[in-house]
Amino acid sequence: MLKIALTGNIASGKSSVQLFLEEKSYPVLDTDIVCHELLENSVEIAEAFSEYDVFHDGILSREKLGQLVFSDPKLKKMLENLLYPDLIAEIQAFFAVNSDSKLVFVGIPQLFEAGMENLFDRTILVYCDDKIREQRLIARNKYTKEYAQIRMKSQLSQDIKAKKVDYIIYNNSTMDDLHSNIIKVIEQIR
Repeated sequence: MLKIALTGNIASGKSSVQLFLEEKSYPVLDTDIVCHELLENSVEIAEAFSEYDVFHDGILSREKLGQLVFSDPKLKKMLENLLYPDLIAEIQAFFAVNSDSKLVFVGIPQLFEAGMENLFDRTILVYCDDKIREQRLIARNKYTKEYAQIRMKSQLSQDIKAKKVDYIIYNNSTMDDLHSNIIKVIEQIR
C-alpha cells in the first residue's frame, strides 16, 4: 500500500481532487472533516479555550475559534498540540482499515506545518495561483479580502511546499484540466 498525502493551501482545490479520487474508488481520508469531528467532541479543547469567546449557545464555534487562532500564533499552536495526536491516530486507523488497497490518499492541508510528512510514502501538492485562491475565499467563504489574506498567510507558502513534494497537480484552469492533471500524476505514481 502506498500512503499518499494530498496537500495544498486553503482554496487550492484539494476537495475537488479528493472528490475525483473518491469517484475513481480510491480510499480518501479528509483530515478537515476529521478535525471538525475532533473539535466537536473534544472536551479537552473546549476546556482549553473556555475563557475565550469561541462558543455559540454553549457549543464550540469553529468559525469563532478559527478567527481567534488565526490571529494569535500561540493559541494556534496550543490548538494544534491538542488536535494533532488524535489526528495522527485517525490517519493510522485509516491506513489499517485500507491496508489491502494499492493507493490510499489523505487530504491534509497542514502536512508540512504539522510535521506529518513522514507518515506518507508520497506527497502531492494541489497548486493554485494566489489571486485565484483569494477570489475563491471571498466568493465561497464570504471572507473579506483582509481575512482571506490572513488565512492564506497563516500557511507555509505554496512555493516552499512545491519544493518539498513529490508531485504537483496544477489547478488554475477548468475542472477538465484538473481531472487530466490528476490522472497524469496517478499514472506517474503507479
